[in-house]
Amino acid sequence: MTLLILGIALWYGGHFWKRALPRAHSNMGERAKGLSAALILIGVAFMVFGYRVADSQDLHAYPPALRHVNNLMVLFALYFMSPGPSKGALFYKMRHPMLTGFIIWAVAHIMVNPDLASMILFGALTVWAVLEIVVINRAEPDWQPKPKGTIAKDAMFFVASIVLLAIIGYIHGLIGPTPFGA
Repeated sequence: MTLLILGIALWYGGHFWKRALPRAHSNMGERAKGLSAALILIGVAFMVFGYRVADSQDLHAYPPALRHVNNLMVLFALYFMSPGPSKGALFYKMRHPMLTGFIIWAVAHIMVNPDLASMILFGALTVWAVLEIVVINRAEPDWQPKPKGTIAKDAMFFVASIVLLAIIGYIHGLIGPTPFGA
């Protein structure tokens, strides 16, 4: 669990240090982006490795039908993380579609992973995305949406999200539990 928690801390640090230490960030210039990227990448590596080796017990059982709800939520998460919401007609006024998609993805994983390591990892990532929305909204209060796009763009990115879900689900099944059944 130590590596998992350290990875989460590096993820938070890599994302928030710009606003927590603006002078230090500004003094570094372009190198600050490299430091942020390094902290985040190392954090992801620690989270993945720490999650895989964590000695964790299930806290409860979940109904098998939640797997289908999870897959549907991940489909919508992929759509919100695509350019679709900002280029389409349905969600173009949404300020944080990528972070919203990230929250949906993390909550979907909490639903079907009842072990402590999953609760810590996906719970911390959910909290991070919510905090990121709050921090961005406070730092940049005068946001305006892009012009309204077309339903065709929404449909195109939704179909792409379905294809991506199939690919990710296949790869997920190769390296861990399959999200599509036994």
